[in-house]
Amino acid sequence: MILMNRRLAVTSLAVLMMAGLAGCSNGTPPEATTATASAPSSGGGVTGTVWVANEEGDSLTVLDAATNELVTTLTGVESPHNVQAGADGSVGYAVSGHDNTTIAVDAESYQVAAVAPSGPAPAHVIDAADGTKVYTTNSGDGTVSVYRAPGLDPVATIDLGGMPHGLRPAADGSVIAVANTEAGSVDLIDPGTDTKTASVPVEGGPVQVAVDTDGTYAYASIAEPASVVKIDLAAREVVGTIEVSASPVQVYLSPDGRTLLSADQGTEAEPGNTLSVIDPIEMTVRGSVRTGSGPHGVVIDTTGTRAWVTNTYDDTVSVVDLESLSVIATVPVGDLPNGISFSSRPPGDVEEPSIRLEIPEPSGAATGEADQTEGHAH
Repeated sequence: MILMNRRLAVTSLAVLMMAGLAGCSNGTPPEATTATASAPSSGGGVTGTVWVANEEGDSLTVLDAATNELVTTLTGVESPHNVQAGADGSVGYAVSGHDNTTIAVDAESYQVAAVAPSGPAPAHVIDAADGTKVYTTNSGDGTVSVYRAPGLDPVATIDLGGMPHGLRPAADGSVIAVANTEAGSVDLIDPGTDTKTASVPVEGGPVQVAVDTDGTYAYASIAEPASVVKIDLAAREVVGTIEVSASPVQVYLSPDGRTLLSADQGTEAEPGNTLSVIDPIEMTVRGSVRTGSGPHGVVIDTTGTRAWVTNTYDDTVSVVDLESLSVIATVPVGDLPNGISFSSRPPGDVEEPSIRLEIPEPSGAATGEADQTEGHAH
């Protein structure tokens, strides 16, 4: 299932939004906090770099988190759905859905540092909590490619089946959770052995996950009905559900674990425009922020005071102050922005407004097969 036309690229998975899902909303969300700021503004003491994947723009946008101004645009990455800042900020990882590759970009020079083949239709890329490995979900064949960081040397392929999409690790390195949309599950990977250890059934098409620091709970965005669920990873069951304003895509936990953000994208026909602010303990919506059209990706800085949201249908990023729950800047980026990531490392010193990435053809097979049997799932 190769993605990458506009409607598939919006969610990076064709089965996510079923025909009757457009505009699906359950319950009445709290009134959104509306802001009209449209020019870059100060980050209020936040320093770092924000990376944005512009899927139809075939580019990555690099923003200065301190000023929310454009640093540079990296062109030449075809159909990048997701991007991830490396653990120490020295590298930015991206996937190319067109070329079936995982790419590492040096965060100082903004040149390609490494490239490796992925499986078909790569969706999301992350690095392990300790920064030693990189994981890419391959929606086209139900696998996860595993590489050594930062050189992207292939080490394993984990067979999950279905159509894995978003994934994230627990900060303590105990588990990686994967939203398997087609399989209707959140799959758990042991990053020590790179094996699948369990599949937690989750109805409605999980899209992306957030995981708390010690791997006790995961949270998954659900396409239908539009909601976010809480999963007890020891009991391996859903223990809470909260409805949100429109079909959500990415969810993200604050560093202290007390705030969960949900980017409620909706559909191209009936887009959402809300960032839901959720109490992950009580599983209640305690507020919301009005974003641009079709909020897709969301990330929070390490201080927990700022969030950045990609607006898929507006080609912008909303910068959100999490104390006032207001948009303090709206920043134009590339065409169809989806994935987004934050690094506390300041951006590299470059003067070129646009840099063309020369991406070599990766050599070798995608990744080696890791030993996977059904027994690992129990």
